[in-house]
Amino acid sequence: MADSRPPRFITPQGFARIRAEYEQLFGEERPKLVETISWAAGNGDRSENGDYIYGRKRLREIDRRLGYLAKVMKTAKVVDPASQGGRDQVRFGATVELADEDDNRRVLTLVGEDEADASSGRISWASPLARALVGARVGDERTVRLPAGEKGYQVMAISYPS
Repeated sequence: MADSRPPRFITPQGFARIRAEYEQLFGEERPKLVETISWAAGNGDRSENGDYIYGRKRLREIDRRLGYLAKVMKTAKVVDPASQGGRDQVRFGATVELADEDDNRRVLTLVGEDEADASSGRISWASPLARALVGARVGDERTVRLPAGEKGYQVMAISYPS
């Protein structure tokens, strides 16, 4: 059975951040923690040994995160926004300036799900707003269905990294 999920697009910078986190956890934090757990285990009764109990819990968290990061890296399709064709249209990696009906402006960059951070203007390319914007050109108006109701936006500018 084929995987019906959309590709897991990510920018080169996003992929580098995920790889760096993986290498830091696997190469530094996990080995130190294993050493602490071994030391704590040698101190006798483990049932009341805080270092041992916390260490085991944290080790499970790290292993879970490592598994997730490995899966992301394995399934990621790295797309460099600087090499996007059709730079007059909104595509993955585009930075878009939008204006709503009240001329409130906001600047958003369409990135992969694993690197989205709405507080810094990076939204997932799979979000409702991003899906509505894909293919739009400067001057186009798009209506987005949001939890608070429909909202209209006009595309004021589109740019890509050089």
